[in-house]
Amino acid sequence: MLLASRVPTRAGAVALDVGCGRGELARHLAATGYRVDAVDYSPAAITAAQEETPAPSDSDADGMVTYLHLDIERDPLTALPHPAYDLITFRLSYAFVQDRTRVLHRLRERLRPGGALCVITPVPDAVPPGKRSIALDEEEIALLSAGWDTAERHDAGGLALLVLRGPLRTPVAFGNRGKPAPHALTGAGAVVTDETGRVLLGQSVHGLWELPGGKNAGGESFVRAAVRELEEETGLRAEAADARLVAMVMDEIHGMPRVTAAVRIAAYSGAPVVREPKLVRRWEWHEIADLPALAGGLFVPSAHVLETVWPGSLPGLPPVHRYQVVEAAPS
Repeated sequence: MLLASRVPTRAGAVALDVGCGRGELARHLAATGYRVDAVDYSPAAITAAQEETPAPSDSDADGMVTYLHLDIERDPLTALPHPAYDLITFRLSYAFVQDRTRVLHRLRERLRPGGALCVITPVPDAVPPGKRSIALDEEEIALLSAGWDTAERHDAGGLALLVLRGPLRTPVAFGNRGKPAPHALTGAGAVVTDETGRVLLGQSVHGLWELPGGKNAGGESFVRAAVRELEEETGLRAEAADARLVAMVMDEIHGMPRVTAAVRIAAYSGAPVVREPKLVRRWEWHEIADLPALAGGLFVPSAHVLETVWPGSLPGLPPVHRYQVVEAAPS
């Protein structure tokens, strides 16, 4: 098997199989000598995997599989049986992860020195058009591979095997999307967080991460523009009464001043979906500590808004004039 040749086991090695399904890969890894923790969000999959896995002998400490019902996106990773792993695998499961960037950051932290994170994924050309969502395209593979000391890729039978080693903490990157139309010189950035304090960002078709938001219409307040853009872009619904203007930030692009309102939205309903696929590839919830290391970088106005809400989170930002606004918080 190609995976075994790229990440051979060693004595005492421990592996984590994420999205294990019925346990085929977990059992294979155990047969090669790994002690395996296999997790899946589906209780039925865990039950089936347990039924299909023979009980190990008492003397066989390595080569064991421990199955655990765990949602890698929503459950705390402290529930994992081991604090660190020599190998972490996603077999045909990574494309189903919504908040990929955040999950990847948390799993990188659980790799032992010299360990590897491996993703086995279909590529678009190998699946029917109606099932492209189960595959990773070249842009997604490039995003996944960024931020590692080495990123190997091997292709076989319509599948790509990515072997990632040596997670790196790269300096924060910022970028713009070209010369704006004159009206795009004013706009609002909407800051929304989930119940754990993670902030919502979208990966634009240009590769940058950015907040929901956009231009305000003539006569439209920045707060109402932020609420409207939030629903138009993500499907999340909020009331203007639950939003407040935090600050105005002004920078320069192509010799023109650009003004962005930082709007904090305290309450909303719904779940984020991509409603403007020509502009945004997907929405993810991100932890604040991960913002400086996002592969692809942050859209500059969004970065200024984030720095306004969480001062000190983004060192090295381009110059900006920031004007704090004293406004009553939403009740």
